Amino acid sequence: MLLGYQLRQLRESKGISRADAAYKIRGSESKISRVELGRVGFKIRDVEDLLTFYGVEDPAVRASFLTLAREANEPGWWQKYGESLPVWFQSYVGMEEAATQLRVYETQFVPGLLQTEDYAREVITRGGKKKLDDTAKDRIATRMRRQERIRNNRNVKLWVIIDEPAVRRPVGGPEIMRAQLEHLHELSYAPNITLQIVPFHQGVFAAETGSFTILRYPEYDLPDVVYVEQLTGGIFQEKRSDVEQYTMTLEWLAVVAERPEQTRRLLKQMIEELEG
Repeated sequence: MLLGYQLRQLRESKGISRADAAYKIRGSESKISRVELGRVGFKIRDVEDLLTFYGVEDPAVRASFLTLAREANEPGWWQKYGESLPVWFQSYVGMEEAATQLRVYETQFVPGLLQTEDYAREVITRGGKKKLDDTAKDRIATRMRRQERIRNNRNVKLWVIIDEPAVRRPVGGPEIMRAQLEHLHELSYAPNITLQIVPFHQGVFAAETGSFTILRYPEYDLPDVVYVEQLTGGIFQEKRSDVEQYTMTLEWLAVVAERPEQTRRLLKQMIEELEG
């Protein structure tokens, strides 16, 4: 998905149509569409021809694209859950897996990358109102697997800012909430995780933007991408002006949020409240 996304950016920045790009690689317009959506494998020769057509001559940049092409041809672990995951979310997981820095702002729940399995089950089944069928089990398994990369790879940085109501919102019973808060408190000490909570007293303006994630790819020298998830789909914001706006908003939220050490104290207080 990441490679297809970047190829589309290159094509559109040059004002080249899908039809012209398809002709260059001896294919159809629908093939270019599938390539850019990450729904077909990438032939190295096709990628090389497209890069040349798009005016990419820098050897280092070309090498990074070809590395992405080789990696993209390896099936992602999430693909085995394909029938249970919407296509748009599969695209996001592929983008997330390639990112080396994730910056998240969440207003509704504890972010999926920080959820306990019990908490995730409550969210996915809407507190047991939906059946825990194979689809729900696969979604839970996917969420847990996504977390492994953060826990096992200290080179992947996760910076999460959560609105206080999202942390206090009851999900499941007190035991599930206490375990979730304890999990957050423990993760806040991880060297590759920064956790901050925006307190109530900052008012409604802290949450006016809604939840979003900024994905960063310094390893591939690619621009940041903003992901905004909605009820029936996900949107990738790629325009530089849009990305800069979200980045500025996140930096402002980091200023008004509690510092990491203050966040740990607040979490400890919430845990004691549940124990009392």
